[in-house]
Amino acid sequence: MNDSPGWTSPGSSPAGDPSGEQGPQWSKEQPPPAAAPQPGPGVPHQGGPYQDAPAQGAPHAGAPQHGAPYGGGPYGGAPPGGAPYGAPYGGAPYGPPGPGWGPPPAPKPGVVPLRPLGLGEILDGAIATMRTYWRPVLGISFVVALITQALSLLGALSLLDDLNTLSSDPAAVDAEDLPGLMAATGAVYLVAVVVMLLGTTAASALLTPVISQAVLGRPATVGQAWRTSKPQFFRLVGLTVLIPTILVAVVVGCMLPGSLLLISEDARPAGFLLIMLGLFASLPLVTWLNFKWSLASPALILEKQPVFRSMTRSAKLVKGSWWRIFGIQLLASLIAWMLAFMVQMPFEVLGMILDGFSPSSYFGGELDSFGATYYVFTSIGGVIAQTITLPFAAGVTVLLYIDRRIRREALDLELARATGAATGTGS
Repeated sequence: MNDSPGWTSPGSSPAGDPSGEQGPQWSKEQPPPAAAPQPGPGVPHQGGPYQDAPAQGAPHAGAPQHGAPYGGGPYGGAPPGGAPYGAPYGGAPYGPPGPGWGPPPAPKPGVVPLRPLGLGEILDGAIATMRTYWRPVLGISFVVALITQALSLLGALSLLDDLNTLSSDPAAVDAEDLPGLMAATGAVYLVAVVVMLLGTTAASALLTPVISQAVLGRPATVGQAWRTSKPQFFRLVGLTVLIPTILVAVVVGCMLPGSLLLISEDARPAGFLLIMLGLFASLPLVTWLNFKWSLASPALILEKQPVFRSMTRSAKLVKGSWWRIFGIQLLASLIAWMLAFMVQMPFEVLGMILDGFSPSSYFGGELDSFGATYYVFTSIGGVIAQTITLPFAAGVTVLLYIDRRIRREALDLELARATGAATGTGS
Protein backbone atom coordinates (compact mmCIF):
# COMPACT_ATOMS: atom_id res chain seq x y z
CA MET A 1 0.00 0.00 0.00
CA ASN A 2 1.36 3.32 -0.99
CA ASP A 3 0.60 5.86 1.72
CA SER A 4 2.28 8.77 0.11
CA PRO A 5 0.35 12.00 0.54
CA GLY A 6 -2.21 12.74 -2.12
CA TRP A 7 -2.69 9.22 -3.38
CA THR A 8 -5.02 6.40 -2.29
CA SER A 9 -6.22 3.28 -3.92
CA PRO A 10 -9.92 3.08 -4.65
CA GLY A 11 -12.00 0.86 -2.26
CA SER A 12 -9.33 0.54 0.50
CA SER A 13 -9.52 1.65 4.11
CA PRO A 14 -6.96 4.24 4.95
CA ALA A 15 -4.50 3.27 7.63
CA GLY A 16 -5.09 4.71 11.03
CA ASP A 17 -8.90 4.97 10.67
CA PRO A 18 -10.25 3.29 13.83
CA SER A 19 -13.78 3.11 12.60
CA GLY A 20 -12.87 1.22 9.49
CA GLU A 21 -15.23 3.49 7.58
CA GLN A 22 -14.36 3.66 3.98
CA GLY A 23 -14.17 7.04 2.35
CA PRO A 24 -11.72 9.23 0.63
CA GLN A 25 -8.94 10.78 2.59
CA TRP A 26 -7.16 13.72 1.01
CA SER A 27 -3.70 14.91 1.74
CA LYS A 28 -3.35 17.81 4.09
CA GLU A 29 -1.37 19.70 1.49
CA GLN A 30 -4.17 20.88 -0.81
CA PRO A 31 -4.27 23.93 -3.04
CA PRO A 32 -6.63 26.71 -2.06
CA PRO A 33 -10.16 26.38 -3.48
CA ALA A 34 -10.74 28.10 -6.76
CA ALA A 35 -12.89 31.19 -6.62
CA ALA A 36 -16.12 31.08 -8.53
CA PRO A 37 -15.84 33.03 -11.79
CA GLN A 38 -17.72 36.30 -11.76
CA PRO A 39 -19.26 37.71 -14.91
CA GLY A 40 -17.23 40.59 -16.20
CA PRO A 41 -18.24 43.48 -18.42
CA GLY A 42 -19.39 42.32 -21.81
CA VAL A 43 -19.66 38.66 -20.68
CA PRO A 44 -23.18 37.31 -20.17
CA HIS A 45 -24.19 35.95 -16.76
CA GLN A 46 -23.56 32.21 -16.83
CA GLY A 47 -25.35 29.75 -14.58
CA GLY A 48 -28.66 31.48 -13.96
CA PRO A 49 -29.94 32.41 -10.49
CA TYR A 50 -27.94 29.66 -8.79
CA GLN A 51 -24.57 31.06 -9.83
CA ASP A 52 -23.68 32.15 -6.31
CA ALA A 53 -24.80 28.89 -4.61
CA PRO A 54 -23.95 25.95 -6.83
CA ALA A 55 -25.69 22.71 -5.99
CA GLN A 56 -23.89 19.80 -4.46
CA GLY A 57 -22.21 17.67 -7.04
CA ALA A 58 -21.72 20.60 -9.42
CA PRO A 59 -18.50 20.39 -11.36
CA HIS A 60 -15.54 22.22 -10.04
CA ALA A 61 -14.57 25.59 -11.41
CA GLY A 62 -13.25 25.49 -14.92
CA ALA A 63 -15.13 22.30 -15.93
CA PRO A 64 -17.61 22.63 -18.77
CA GLN A 65 -21.28 22.79 -17.96
CA HIS A 66 -23.80 20.46 -19.56
CA GLY A 67 -24.53 21.70 -23.04
CA ALA A 68 -21.72 24.24 -22.94
CA PRO A 69 -18.33 24.17 -24.61
CA TYR A 70 -15.12 23.98 -22.69
CA GLY A 71 -14.56 27.22 -20.91
CA GLY A 72 -17.88 27.36 -19.08
CA GLY A 73 -19.76 29.64 -21.41
CA PRO A 74 -22.90 28.66 -23.30
CA TYR A 75 -22.75 28.06 -27.00
CA GLY A 76 -22.64 31.35 -28.82
CA GLY A 77 -21.40 33.17 -25.76
CA ALA A 78 -17.99 34.55 -25.04
CA PRO A 79 -15.12 32.26 -24.05
CA PRO A 80 -12.51 33.39 -21.57
CA GLY A 81 -10.76 36.40 -23.05
CA GLY A 82 -13.92 38.17 -24.23
CA ALA A 83 -13.84 37.14 -27.92
CA PRO A 84 -17.12 35.68 -29.21
CA TYR A 85 -17.11 32.30 -30.86
CA GLY A 86 -16.62 32.48 -34.62
CA ALA A 87 -14.25 35.45 -34.32
CA PRO A 88 -10.54 35.39 -35.11
CA TYR A 89 -7.89 35.76 -32.48
CA GLY A 90 -7.83 39.27 -31.14
CA GLY A 91 -11.57 39.62 -30.59
CA ALA A 92 -12.54 41.35 -33.84
CA PRO A 93 -15.44 39.69 -35.68
CA TYR A 94 -15.05 38.61 -39.25
CA GLY A 95 -16.03 41.42 -41.60
CA PRO A 96 -14.67 43.84 -44.21
CA PRO A 97 -10.89 44.15 -44.16
CA GLY A 98 -9.46 47.11 -42.36
CA PRO A 99 -6.86 49.59 -43.58
CA GLY A 100 -3.97 47.97 -45.39
CA TRP A 101 -6.04 45.13 -46.80
CA GLY A 102 -7.07 44.83 -50.42
CA PRO A 103 -5.65 43.85 -53.79
CA PRO A 104 -2.01 44.72 -54.41
CA PRO A 105 -1.37 47.88 -56.43
CA ALA A 106 -0.86 47.54 -60.16
CA PRO A 107 2.76 47.48 -61.29
CA LYS A 108 4.12 50.73 -62.67
CA PRO A 109 7.35 50.03 -64.52
CA GLY A 110 7.08 53.19 -66.62
CA VAL A 111 5.12 56.41 -66.85
CA VAL A 112 1.67 54.90 -66.11
CA PRO A 113 0.41 51.97 -64.00
CA LEU A 114 -0.48 48.79 -65.89
CA ARG A 115 -4.25 48.95 -65.38
CA PRO A 116 -7.17 50.93 -66.83
CA LEU A 117 -6.18 54.59 -66.85
CA GLY A 118 -8.10 57.64 -65.72
CA LEU A 119 -8.07 61.10 -67.26
CA GLY A 120 -5.44 62.45 -64.90
CA GLU A 121 -3.17 59.44 -65.42
CA ILE A 122 -3.33 59.83 -69.21
CA LEU A 123 -2.46 63.53 -69.09
CA ASP A 124 0.20 62.98 -66.44
CA GLY A 125 1.65 60.05 -68.41
CA ALA A 126 2.05 62.23 -71.52
CA ILE A 127 3.84 64.90 -69.49
CA ALA A 128 5.94 62.33 -67.61
CA THR A 129 7.10 60.88 -70.93
CA MET A 130 8.29 64.30 -72.05
CA ARG A 131 10.02 64.90 -68.72
CA THR A 132 11.64 61.47 -68.29
CA TYR A 133 12.64 60.77 -71.90
CA TRP A 134 13.14 64.35 -73.01
CA ARG A 135 16.13 63.67 -75.23
CA PRO A 136 14.40 61.51 -77.88
CA VAL A 137 10.95 63.06 -77.41
CA LEU A 138 11.90 66.73 -77.61
CA GLY A 139 14.63 65.98 -80.14
CA ILE A 140 12.16 64.42 -82.58
CA SER A 141 9.53 67.13 -82.12
CA PHE A 142 12.12 69.93 -82.40
CA VAL A 143 13.48 68.65 -85.73
CA VAL A 144 9.99 68.22 -87.15
CA ALA A 145 8.87 71.65 -85.92
CA LEU A 146 12.02 73.31 -87.26
CA ILE A 147 11.56 71.86 -90.75
CA THR A 148 7.85 72.66 -90.99
CA GLN A 149 8.20 76.20 -89.67
CA ALA A 150 11.22 76.92 -91.90
CA LEU A 151 9.35 75.82 -95.05
CA SER A 152 6.28 77.83 -94.04
CA LEU A 153 8.48 80.89 -93.40
CA LEU A 154 10.15 80.60 -96.82
CA GLY A 155 6.74 80.44 -98.48
CA ALA A 156 5.49 83.51 -96.62
CA LEU A 157 8.65 85.55 -97.35
CA SER A 158 8.50 84.69 -101.06
CA LEU A 159 5.13 86.43 -101.34
CA LEU A 160 5.71 89.07 -98.68
CA ASP A 161 5.64 92.12 -100.98
CA ASP A 162 2.60 90.96 -102.92
CA LEU A 163 0.73 90.06 -99.74
CA ASN A 164 1.48 93.45 -98.19
CA THR A 165 0.31 95.23 -101.35
CA LEU A 166 -2.85 93.17 -101.49
CA SER A 167 -3.69 93.80 -97.81
CA SER A 168 -2.82 97.52 -97.75
CA ASP A 169 -4.10 98.72 -101.16
CA PRO A 170 -6.04 96.12 -103.18
CA ALA A 171 -6.83 98.73 -105.86
CA ALA A 172 -3.13 99.05 -106.69
CA VAL A 173 -3.04 95.48 -107.97
CA ASP A 174 -3.79 95.09 -111.67
CA ALA A 175 -6.89 93.09 -112.49
CA GLU A 176 -4.83 90.90 -114.77
CA ASP A 177 -2.35 90.09 -112.00
CA LEU A 178 -4.95 89.45 -109.34
CA PRO A 179 -5.85 85.86 -110.34
CA GLY A 180 -2.19 84.86 -110.49
CA LEU A 181 -1.49 86.50 -107.14
CA MET A 182 -4.44 84.74 -105.54
CA ALA A 183 -3.37 81.42 -107.03
CA ALA A 184 0.20 81.88 -105.77
CA THR A 185 -1.07 82.79 -102.30
CA GLY A 186 -3.35 79.76 -102.25
CA ALA A 187 -0.49 77.52 -103.38
CA VAL A 188 1.76 78.82 -100.62
CA TYR A 189 -0.86 78.17 -97.97
CA LEU A 190 -1.62 74.76 -99.44
CA VAL A 191 2.06 73.85 -99.31
CA ALA A 192 2.19 75.06 -95.70
CA VAL A 193 -0.78 72.87 -94.80
CA VAL A 194 0.74 69.83 -96.53
CA VAL A 195 4.09 70.41 -94.85
CA MET A 196 2.39 70.73 -91.47
CA LEU A 197 0.41 67.56 -92.13
CA LEU A 198 3.50 65.61 -93.11
CA GLY A 199 5.40 66.99 -90.14
CA THR A 200 2.66 65.92 -87.76
CA THR A 201 2.65 62.49 -89.40
CA ALA A 202 6.41 62.14 -89.02
CA ALA A 203 6.25 63.22 -85.39
CA SER A 204 3.47 60.74 -84.69
CA ALA A 205 5.37 57.93 -86.43
CA LEU A 206 8.54 58.56 -84.45
CA LEU A 207 7.00 59.41 -81.09
CA THR A 208 4.60 56.45 -80.93
CA PRO A 209 7.35 53.81 -80.39
CA VAL A 210 9.09 56.03 -77.85
CA ILE A 211 5.90 56.51 -75.82
CA SER A 212 5.00 52.81 -76.00
CA GLN A 213 8.41 51.91 -74.60
CA ALA A 214 8.06 54.57 -71.91
CA VAL A 215 5.01 52.68 -70.62
CA LEU A 216 7.35 49.73 -69.93
CA GLY A 217 10.06 51.97 -68.46
CA ARG A 218 12.42 51.34 -71.36
CA PRO A 219 14.21 54.26 -73.01
CA ALA A 220 14.17 54.36 -76.81
CA THR A 221 16.59 56.26 -79.00
CA VAL A 222 15.68 58.18 -82.14
CA GLY A 223 17.34 55.46 -84.24
CA GLN A 224 15.27 52.74 -82.61
CA ALA A 225 12.11 54.77 -83.13
CA TRP A 226 12.94 55.26 -86.80
CA ARG A 227 13.68 51.56 -87.35
CA THR A 228 10.33 50.67 -85.74
CA SER A 229 8.25 53.19 -87.67
CA LYS A 230 10.10 53.19 -91.01
CA PRO A 231 8.24 50.18 -92.52
CA GLN A 232 4.92 51.81 -91.65
CA PHE A 233 5.77 55.41 -92.49
CA PHE A 234 4.24 55.58 -95.97
CA ARG A 235 1.16 53.73 -94.75
CA LEU A 236 0.85 56.36 -92.04
CA VAL A 237 1.14 59.10 -94.65
CA GLY A 238 -1.66 57.44 -96.60
CA LEU A 239 -3.77 57.18 -93.45
CA THR A 240 -3.14 60.82 -92.58
CA VAL A 241 -4.23 61.93 -96.05
CA LEU A 242 -7.14 59.48 -96.37
CA ILE A 243 -9.01 60.41 -93.18
CA PRO A 244 -9.22 64.19 -93.92
CA THR A 245 -10.17 63.38 -97.53
CA ILE A 246 -13.07 61.24 -96.34
CA LEU A 247 -14.20 63.92 -93.93
CA VAL A 248 -14.09 66.60 -96.64
CA ALA A 249 -16.00 64.29 -98.98
CA VAL A 250 -18.70 63.85 -96.32
CA VAL A 251 -19.08 67.62 -96.00
CA VAL A 252 -19.20 68.09 -99.79
CA GLY A 253 -21.73 65.27 -100.12
CA CYS A 254 -24.03 66.86 -97.55
CA MET A 255 -23.81 70.22 -99.36
CA LEU A 256 -24.15 68.77 -102.87
CA PRO A 257 -27.97 68.88 -103.15
CA GLY A 258 -28.03 72.58 -102.35
CA SER A 259 -25.13 73.24 -104.72
CA LEU A 260 -27.05 71.62 -107.59
CA LEU A 261 -29.99 73.94 -106.99
CA LEU A 262 -27.73 76.96 -107.50
CA ILE A 263 -27.65 76.17 -111.22
CA SER A 264 -31.23 77.37 -111.58
CA GLU A 265 -31.68 81.05 -110.85
CA ASP A 266 -35.16 80.56 -109.45
CA ALA A 267 -34.04 77.86 -107.00
CA ARG A 268 -31.03 79.71 -105.61
CA PRO A 269 -32.67 80.75 -102.31
CA ALA A 270 -33.64 77.15 -101.64
CA GLY A 271 -30.16 76.06 -102.73
CA PHE A 272 -28.44 78.34 -100.24
CA LEU A 273 -30.78 77.08 -97.53
CA LEU A 274 -29.98 73.45 -98.38
CA ILE A 275 -26.27 74.21 -98.39
CA MET A 276 -26.45 75.63 -94.88
CA LEU A 277 -28.57 72.71 -93.68
CA GLY A 278 -26.16 70.23 -95.26
CA LEU A 279 -23.20 71.97 -93.62
CA PHE A 280 -24.76 71.84 -90.16
CA ALA A 281 -25.86 68.23 -90.71
CA SER A 282 -22.34 67.19 -91.71
CA LEU A 283 -20.64 68.58 -88.59
CA PRO A 284 -21.89 65.86 -86.15
CA LEU A 285 -21.15 63.13 -88.68
CA VAL A 286 -17.64 64.42 -89.37
CA THR A 287 -16.93 64.76 -85.65
CA TRP A 288 -18.13 61.22 -84.99
CA LEU A 289 -15.99 59.75 -87.79
CA ASN A 290 -12.92 61.77 -86.81
CA PHE A 291 -12.85 60.49 -83.24
CA LYS A 292 -13.93 57.02 -84.30
CA TRP A 293 -10.69 56.78 -86.30
CA SER A 294 -8.57 58.74 -83.82
CA LEU A 295 -6.69 55.61 -82.63
CA ALA A 296 -5.85 54.38 -86.12
CA SER A 297 -2.35 55.90 -86.09
CA PRO A 298 -1.00 53.99 -83.02
CA ALA A 299 -2.78 50.84 -84.22
CA LEU A 300 -1.01 51.13 -87.58
CA ILE A 301 2.43 51.72 -86.03
CA LEU A 302 2.35 49.34 -83.07
CA GLU A 303 0.33 46.50 -84.61
CA LYS A 304 1.78 46.78 -88.13
CA GLN A 305 -1.71 47.09 -89.58
CA PRO A 306 -2.57 48.21 -93.14
CA VAL A 307 -4.38 51.51 -93.63
CA PHE A 308 -7.99 50.34 -93.81
CA ARG A 309 -7.53 47.65 -91.19
CA SER A 310 -6.07 50.21 -88.79
CA MET A 311 -9.20 52.33 -89.26
CA THR A 312 -11.36 49.29 -88.55
CA ARG A 313 -9.20 48.49 -85.53
CA SER A 314 -9.61 52.03 -84.19
CA ALA A 315 -13.39 51.85 -84.64
CA LYS A 316 -13.46 48.58 -82.66
CA LEU A 317 -11.41 50.03 -79.80
CA VAL A 318 -13.44 53.24 -79.65
CA LYS A 319 -16.77 51.39 -79.66
CA GLY A 320 -18.61 51.87 -76.39
CA SER A 321 -16.31 54.69 -75.24
CA TRP A 322 -16.71 57.34 -77.94
CA TRP A 323 -17.78 60.13 -75.58
CA ARG A 324 -14.93 59.45 -73.19
CA ILE A 325 -12.35 59.54 -75.96
CA PHE A 326 -13.98 62.64 -77.43
CA GLY A 327 -13.82 64.44 -74.08
CA ILE A 328 -10.21 63.46 -73.31
CA GLN A 329 -8.87 64.38 -76.73
CA LEU A 330 -10.85 67.62 -76.80
CA LEU A 331 -9.42 68.56 -73.40
CA ALA A 332 -5.91 67.62 -74.56
CA SER A 333 -6.36 69.78 -77.68
CA LEU A 334 -7.47 72.74 -75.56
CA ILE A 335 -4.46 72.31 -73.26
CA ALA A 336 -2.12 72.10 -76.26
CA TRP A 337 -3.69 75.19 -77.82
CA MET A 338 -3.33 77.17 -74.58
CA LEU A 339 0.31 76.11 -74.26
CA ALA A 340 1.01 77.10 -77.87
CA PHE A 341 -0.72 80.45 -77.39
CA MET A 342 1.21 81.28 -74.21
CA VAL A 343 4.52 80.34 -75.84
CA GLN A 344 3.92 81.98 -79.22
CA MET A 345 2.27 85.25 -78.15
CA PRO A 346 5.43 86.84 -76.63
CA PHE A 347 7.33 86.17 -79.86
CA GLU A 348 4.56 87.71 -81.96
CA VAL A 349 4.49 90.82 -79.78
CA LEU A 350 8.29 91.07 -79.90
CA GLY A 351 8.24 90.68 -83.68
CA MET A 352 5.70 93.50 -84.03
CA ILE A 353 7.72 95.81 -81.78
CA LEU A 354 10.97 95.11 -83.66
CA ASP A 355 9.11 95.58 -86.95
CA GLY A 356 8.13 99.10 -85.93
CA PHE A 357 4.60 98.49 -84.71
CA SER A 358 2.99 98.47 -81.29
CA PRO A 359 0.41 96.03 -79.93
CA SER A 360 -2.10 98.89 -79.67
CA SER A 361 -1.88 99.54 -83.43
CA TYR A 362 -2.37 95.83 -84.10
CA PHE A 363 -5.44 95.43 -81.90
CA GLY A 364 -6.76 98.83 -82.96
CA GLY A 365 -6.85 97.86 -86.62
CA GLU A 366 -4.20 100.41 -87.68
CA LEU A 367 -1.74 97.76 -88.87
CA ASP A 368 -1.99 96.97 -92.57
CA SER A 369 0.96 94.65 -93.15
CA PHE A 370 3.82 92.88 -91.41
CA GLY A 371 7.49 92.78 -92.26
CA ALA A 372 10.00 89.96 -92.44
CA THR A 373 11.02 90.45 -88.80
CA TYR A 374 7.53 89.67 -87.59
CA TYR A 375 7.34 86.43 -89.61
CA VAL A 376 10.78 85.34 -88.40
CA PHE A 377 9.93 85.78 -84.72
CA THR A 378 6.52 84.19 -85.23
CA SER A 379 8.23 81.16 -86.73
CA ILE A 380 10.64 80.95 -83.80
CA GLY A 381 7.70 80.93 -81.41
CA GLY A 382 6.02 78.31 -83.57
CA VAL A 383 9.06 76.04 -83.37
CA ILE A 384 9.09 76.20 -79.57
CA ALA A 385 5.32 75.74 -79.30
CA GLN A 386 5.30 72.73 -81.64
CA THR A 387 8.23 71.17 -79.83
CA ILE A 388 6.10 71.11 -76.68
CA THR A 389 2.64 70.36 -78.06
CA LEU A 390 3.48 67.63 -80.62
CA PRO A 391 4.72 65.05 -78.06
CA PHE A 392 1.94 65.95 -75.64
CA ALA A 393 -0.79 65.31 -78.24
CA ALA A 394 0.92 62.13 -79.46
CA GLY A 395 1.33 60.91 -75.88
CA VAL A 396 -2.36 61.34 -75.10
CA THR A 397 -3.35 59.43 -78.26
CA VAL A 398 -0.98 56.52 -77.62
CA LEU A 399 -1.97 56.24 -73.95
CA LEU A 400 -5.65 56.27 -74.94
CA TYR A 401 -4.92 53.43 -77.34
CA ILE A 402 -3.15 51.45 -74.60
CA ASP A 403 -5.96 52.18 -72.13
CA ARG A 404 -8.59 50.89 -74.55
CA ARG A 405 -6.61 47.70 -75.19
CA ILE A 406 -6.21 47.16 -71.44
CA ARG A 407 -9.96 47.53 -70.92
CA ARG A 408 -11.02 45.37 -73.88
CA GLU A 409 -8.16 42.89 -74.31
CA ALA A 410 -6.32 42.73 -70.94
CA LEU A 411 -3.18 44.17 -72.49
CA ASP A 412 -1.91 44.96 -68.99
CA LEU A 413 -1.22 41.25 -68.38
CA GLU A 414 0.88 41.02 -71.52
CA LEU A 415 2.74 44.21 -70.62
CA ALA A 416 3.35 42.95 -67.09
CA ARG A 417 4.79 39.69 -68.45
CA ALA A 418 7.01 41.64 -70.83
CA THR A 419 8.23 43.82 -67.97
CA GLY A 420 8.85 40.79 -65.75
CA ALA A 421 10.81 39.06 -68.50
CA ALA A 422 12.87 42.17 -68.97
CA THR A 423 13.64 42.59 -65.27
CA GLY A 424 14.07 38.93 -64.48
CA THR A 425 11.07 38.75 -62.16
CA GLY A 426 8.68 36.97 -64.43
CA SER A 427 8.52 33.97 -66.69
